[in-house]
Amino acid sequence: MDLGKIGVWFFTDRLTATDAASTAQRIEELGYGTLWIPETMGRNPFAHAAWLLANTDRLIVATGIANIYHREPGVTVQAQKTLAEQSGNRFLLGLGVSHKPLVEGLRGLSYGRPVATMRTYLEKMAVSPYTSIEPGETPPTVIAALGPKMLELARDTTDGAHPYFTSPGHTRMAREVLGPDKWLCVEQKVVMTRDPDQARGLARATARTYQALPNYRNNWLRMGLTEADISGEGSDAYIDATFAWGDAKTIRQRIDEHLEAGASHVCIQPVNREGRFGEVDWETLEALAP
Repeated sequence: MDLGKIGVWFFTDRLTATDAASTAQRIEELGYGTLWIPETMGRNPFAHAAWLLANTDRLIVATGIANIYHREPGVTVQAQKTLAEQSGNRFLLGLGVSHKPLVEGLRGLSYGRPVATMRTYLEKMAVSPYTSIEPGETPPTVIAALGPKMLELARDTTDGAHPYFTSPGHTRMAREVLGPDKWLCVEQKVVMTRDPDQARGLARATARTYQALPNYRNNWLRMGLTEADISGEGSDAYIDATFAWGDAKTIRQRIDEHLEAGASHVCIQPVNREGRFGEVDWETLEALAP
């Protein structure tokens, strides 16, 4: 499976199914290798991946990420292998433990210790039976990994890691933990404007959704940011570390920094410059296309 050096990470829940398919087709036409779709409170990511795969020819569709608390390990294996076989091995399974406020507060489930819970889930996946036609290749799996222990688990039990909302410095650390051969698929939010006030304003509006989530906060502290940086509106240092903004050349430099730090794939998440969440900023994707 060739993910390409650059992919796109995007919420498609605000798009109709027809528009989501058209979006995936255009992303494919622009030359991006992979489209990453999340799982929050919207569409089932596996059903939606099947739709997007059926409406594209070459594009890889990846879950970034599917929440392990939403389904039993055997069900995940069934979905993974079904999608891989149906699409000619164009499906990448990304799994994650999500966040305690979402799992317990929203779903009313018990949130376990992240690394131990993920390890047990992967072990159960490995022994889950599947009696249908196997895909032509063993379908790959990556896990959402930020801290060293989860990165070690990714190294030892999966094909790699999918860090989210980080920086090139974090990418360098992650590569050191993963070793030279595992996939390191990093997400990078981008705002294509040279106006610092506009860029940071849009970035702060986007970051607000994530700032209360402890898994991200703990990782930002590991990255060298302070509580003052990541609290309230967030400091310029926090925004500039985690968002790439500027013209296309400047943003490409940030993508290159990730690649030079050891990323095997960078999936960019364009922030809509009009503040319309869920609408694709095609000018940005066209400017940054491979």
